[in-house]
Amino acid sequence: MCSILQILQLLLNVAFFIMLIHIIMSWLINFNVLNLRQPIVASIWDGLTRLLQPAYGPIRRFLPNTGALDLAPLVLFIGIIIFRDILIPNAMGSVGCFARF
Repeated sequence: MCSILQILQLLLNVAFFIMLIHIIMSWLINFNVLNLRQPIVASIWDGLTRLLQPAYGPIRRFLPNTGALDLAPLVLFIGIIIFRDILIPNAMGSVGCFARF
């Protein structure tokens, strides 16, 4: 059981950093620091968007339409933080695992 929880914690950490990169990159694109006409920037942005779109889709269906403001990344980001920092360590403590993360 400890191994499953540690693998889940690792996956949540990876998802956290991928989302953090995507969010920061979206800010840099919106403030014209990064340009999507550059091939490397466009390919990284496209890859991250394709990777995260399946996670954002179900959240967007439940959230109200806020126009240009997309709250799906924020909701998913907070959900990952809750699972990663609150639920997993508590579950590991109750099972008898000692997390080193």
